[in-house]
Amino acid sequence: MDSDTLPLMSKPLEKEFNYYLNHQDDLVAKYRGKYVVIKGDEVLGVYDDEIEAIRETQHEHELGTFLVQKCEPGIQTQIYHSRVAVA
Repeated sequence: MDSDTLPLMSKPLEKEFNYYLNHQDDLVAKYRGKYVVIKGDEVLGVYDDEIEAIRETQHEHELGTFLVQKCEPGIQTQIYHSRVAVA
């Protein structure tokens, strides 16, 4: 298979991160300083810290299928992927 016929692979959680970027102003206005959990085009929850966000969300959603993002203004964003196991 040459490079012209290889299937395009999306980056993990790219859709979720793009959702955050597209809605960042609204999310920051509502949840500044908090951590939002995003899956697809939906905010699943809002939490005070990333460990709580991961721990609570993994009860109903498989790790690696949701994004945990701190709501902050500007282009300096931090991404918390949900592939981390929390004991």
